[in-house]
Amino acid sequence: MYALAIHGGAGALGPAAHDPAHQAALCAALTAALQAGERILQDDGTALDAVEAAVVALEDDPLFNAGRGAVLAADGSVELDAAIMEGTTLRAGAVALVRHTRNPVRLARCVLERLPHVMLAGEAADRFAAQSALSRVANDYFVTEQRRAQLQARAADSAGVSRGSGPWGTVGAVARDRRGQLAAATSTGGTVGKRPGRIGDSPIIGAGTYADDSACAVSGTGHGEWFVRIVQAYDLVARLRYAHQPLAVAMQEALERLSSLGAHGGLIAVNAAGEICVRHNCESMLGASVCEGQAPQVCIL
Repeated sequence: MYALAIHGGAGALGPAAHDPAHQAALCAALTAALQAGERILQDDGTALDAVEAAVVALEDDPLFNAGRGAVLAADGSVELDAAIMEGTTLRAGAVALVRHTRNPVRLARCVLERLPHVMLAGEAADRFAAQSALSRVANDYFVTEQRRAQLQARAADSAGVSRGSGPWGTVGAVARDRRGQLAAATSTGGTVGKRPGRIGDSPIIGAGTYADDSACAVSGTGHGEWFVRIVQAYDLVARLRYAHQPLAVAMQEALERLSSLGAHGGLIAVNAAGEICVRHNCESMLGASVCEGQAPQVCIL
């Protein structure tokens, strides 16, 4: 039995809050990404391939804060982070501060499979993408007019990008394949107006991304600095492994701890039994999921 869940970020909906057409476009994009991952699982493909395919689809869609359409740093450029992990052998790959690789999650997969390291960053990561024959683009490829306007609005707001000012828009996927193997992937452009060189939780194994066949696969989105400080993804895994909590209970308690620190975000996870859980502690979260033999669910939570 396979299971797949994806997210398109958590935070404030922004323009989509009062725009049914925008909400419909978000749901259509989530559906397309879910289908991209599910097709692989239906063909007995691996969870690792499925989460990569789903995240690639989201990176290519300018509606989300990953790949094309990612938020801009303070200098108007785009710096991208991504990670991918499989739960059978705990192999993981991650990249940070990528500026010219079209699909950072593909590059993270190359790190996982071709290098003895877990993470590459900056120019060295982009050079490795070229060596791996991945598609490379000019940094302007990632920039959209909507993101330019967002950065200008942020610059005009003396309060800047504070907690809850979202949307964060980070994307991610978790999956269980028919072999019982788990995998997770996450990709992001970070936070709007960030200081160039800032790295968030998404590419940090255990903070924004983790997978362990004995517990669950998890991808997070939200207040990245806090996800790093409390090792949010692994915190959820540890609740299953050591406290033997049910997935829903573990996720609820993990988010309650996040709330107690004044931080916000959301999590998606799938456990070894194929149970999916999607929750958040902020205004909204974009999510979609499907289990074998059941109808897919796509919604703005």
